[in-house]
Amino acid sequence: MRPFTYTTAKDLPSATKLLTGNLNAKFLAGGTNLLDLMKEDVERPNELIDITRLGLSEIKPITAGANTGGASIGGLGKNTDAANHPLIRQNYPLLTQAILAGASGQIRNMATNGGNLLQRTRCPYFYDVSMPCNKREPGTGCGALEGINRMHAIFGWSDKCVAVYPSDMAVALAALDAVVKVRNASGQERVILFADFHRLPGDTPEKDTNLNHGELITAVELPRNNFADKSYYLKVRDRASYAFALVSVAAALETSGTKIVQARIAMGGVAHKPWRALKAEQMLIGKEATEANFKLAADAEMADAKPLAHNKFKVELGNRSIVRALQMAMNGGKA
Repeated sequence: MRPFTYTTAKDLPSATKLLTGNLNAKFLAGGTNLLDLMKEDVERPNELIDITRLGLSEIKPITAGANTGGASIGGLGKNTDAANHPLIRQNYPLLTQAILAGASGQIRNMATNGGNLLQRTRCPYFYDVSMPCNKREPGTGCGALEGINRMHAIFGWSDKCVAVYPSDMAVALAALDAVVKVRNASGQERVILFADFHRLPGDTPEKDTNLNHGELITAVELPRNNFADKSYYLKVRDRASYAFALVSVAAALETSGTKIVQARIAMGGVAHKPWRALKAEQMLIGKEATEANFKLAADAEMADAKPLAHNKFKVELGNRSIVRALQMAMNGGKA
């Protein structure tokens, strides 16, 4: 690991000012991804600004504003606390399931909610500093494009990058229409729709999000919804524990009788960001909640997939995973 300066921020204004003043600085909270990347020489900050003493961990109901009746999750709260908070378990079980499907108990006890959203791809070409990678070093090429790309994207990739985004939590947040609240060094607060928070690679795969340098995630807000009784997070992976998703699906339905009133579907492991399955959602609205309609919706969504040489299996896997997640959601998450 390369030498760096360690600074402890006393409050939110000083934290954002410190980071804004140094383009090579990084915030340090849980550190579960950043420290690994520093050890691998992928991330090379010359200063770490410890923000663990800022608070920003409260989980509470939203009592005013556009998301009244929803829930606010502190950016520096731990993943474990978010997953197990009664407010989240009762009203947003999809988020609880997704968080608990990620990593291990030890990592969830350290990882923060804001940090979870900012974790970087697990593409092996990104981690191996001897390989070309436009995300790690722009202009060097993409080793995975013509390499071993079994784990990589089937939606939204570019010839600059085919990596996928790894978070389970973020897939559920995408399905739940979350918003991300951030604050900059001038004290200005900005609200980013979750659909706009992460980026597709395009020509600038080194930029994972639309967060500006110096901005800090203060909270994630979840709007009120009627999905709690019919939602499910399905994660398909190579082994039963502690593995990133080959494909995951966050599915949530609101029904009236047997007809679907609203549908939310987001996928993980298939794109550079949580992939919102908008075609499938639109096809389901007003339809009967049947396996046949679930299959039609899945077919429509996966028809746009563009698999690489080694991940054609993800198309069929994604199709079946959408159907299965919707079936499980209709059964209240029970097999």
